[in-house]
Amino acid sequence: MAILVNGERIDDSEIQREAERLRPHYEQKFADMEPQDREAQLLEWSRENVIERYLIHQDAMGNGNGTTSEEIDSALARIKEQFTDQQQLYKEFDAKNDDDVKRTIELQMRVDRRLRDVCKDLPEPSDQAIQAYYERHKDEFKTDEQIRVAHIVKYVNWQCDEAAALEAINRAHEELKTGLPFEAAVDKFTDCADSGGDLGYIMRNQMVEEFDDVVFNLDVGQVSDIFRTRFGFHIAKVYDRKPPTVPDLKFVNARICEILKQRMEEDAINQFIDELRSKAAIAEL
Repeated sequence: MAILVNGERIDDSEIQREAERLRPHYEQKFADMEPQDREAQLLEWSRENVIERYLIHQDAMGNGNGTTSEEIDSALARIKEQFTDQQQLYKEFDAKNDDDVKRTIELQMRVDRRLRDVCKDLPEPSDQAIQAYYERHKDEFKTDEQIRVAHIVKYVNWQCDEAAALEAINRAHEELKTGLPFEAAVDKFTDCADSGGDLGYIMRNQMVEEFDDVVFNLDVGQVSDIFRTRFGFHIAKVYDRKPPTVPDLKFVNARICEILKQRMEEDAINQFIDELRSKAAIAEL
């Protein structure tokens, strides 16, 4: 079933393409719905998306915020630098030639400028709004547990095979057991002696999983046994632990301000689309 939006025809095939674009994320998000209901809602959302896109495009092309041929040619030249195959460029833009690509570029430029105009007079988020968001979403800013850890490492690579690396790390381990300070063992044995093997404070997932599995289960001051990662053999020592913490507002103020500004812009654009829709002539054929 086709749709007319201010006299411009939208074929059902375009709505189907939008549905296929949305489907992977949509079906994952609404997996609990009955398949028939889920498909009906997906098609309805796709239909609304396409209608709204046409309304924005129509407004952008008719509002007088034009573009120059120089701007379009310059943008096309930059885009072409990203493609070694011109046919791949045309495929990406669903175009037959440069003129088709230029029309798409012009449309996008006009849309971008129109939406910037819609949002240009929005106020900055107030201190009260920032404070309120911070209080409601403190858990989102909580930092993970951190540990300060150092290690002795013997790499397994083309310069040192498994047996040689294991023999060296075993010597380090034996000397530690007889009382050699960890820091002295780093200087004597490690393949990475920068900062005394000190990796500073780390959080989970900064290092490889095999490393995390050992060091995050050590107490402060504890030295690990020998363990293997994909890089080689290690012995690690934990010097300090910091529990998860919520940073003060001053450290996340700018981040919250950007979140609130984005929400304000989304609200302004949605209101703009609603206004376009209220004035539009939309009919099903």
